[in-house]
Amino acid sequence: MSQHPPDNSETAKALNPEEVRTLVLQEVRRTFRPEFLNRIDEVVIFNPLGRQEIARIVEIQAGHLRRRLADKRMSLELTAAAKALLAREGYDPTFGARPLKRTIQRLVQDPLALRLLEGEFSEGDTVVADADGDAITFRKRVGEVPV
Repeated sequence: MSQHPPDNSETAKALNPEEVRTLVLQEVRRTFRPEFLNRIDEVVIFNPLGRQEIARIVEIQAGHLRRRLADKRMSLELTAAAKALLAREGYDPTFGARPLKRTIQRLVQDPLALRLLEGEFSEGDTVVADADGDAITFRKRVGEVPV
């Protein structure tokens, strides 16, 4: 699963959307029987997700977790390295970003929940999640000292 998302610009240069649609419809007609094809109302073709789309989905999913933590008066910050790790681990060329939610649960939500239960973080804390190799580490954000 640890493959990088493709860069859509190369795909877009190779074939325009109409060419892709024509090829897909030819393959659909070749593969399926006419009885089945008559039951299809519409064919929708999706473009593969690129790095920017995956990064945006990481932010959306992290936002859900942030809202849950806000209910406990806590906040979560993901470093750029943590976001990159989640995007890399949560992307699958076959399934796109579908595994991302499970990846965030496995690498961030579950370990953070254990730390909360152990009392490592408490109400009012800002938790910073960072990447360390293939794992996410957590630390409290230390408040700035007034000058």
